[in-house]
Amino acid sequence: MKRRNFVRRRPFSTLLSVLLIALLGWIWKERVALWAFPDIISSYTAKEYCSCRYVMNNPAEYCHSYVTQWLPTSGFTDDPASKRVTVSGMGRSNSAVWVGERQGCRLSP
Repeated sequence: MKRRNFVRRRPFSTLLSVLLIALLGWIWKERVALWAFPDIISSYTAKEYCSCRYVMNNPAEYCHSYVTQWLPTSGFTDDPASKRVTVSGMGRSNSAVWVGERQGCRLSP
């Protein structure tokens, strides 16, 4: 009776198992960065829009198209009176506010 090697009997299952283990290892190694990723989307959009609109004095339509990303945002508020922009996306919300001519915009709590 011949004994066959498991890898030879099931090469695709073995390859998928190795790839899954490698993927899980990479996710574990990068868990801190992956956890911070949702905050990056909304904070980047708020800061860049604020800079485009209030530092560079571009029209709102231009700045809105300038900050559009492939991951959509769920909420967007531009308050011209206080020069504050609030953006929500991926379950997180961040704001940026115009500080002054020399300081530009800053993320705010």
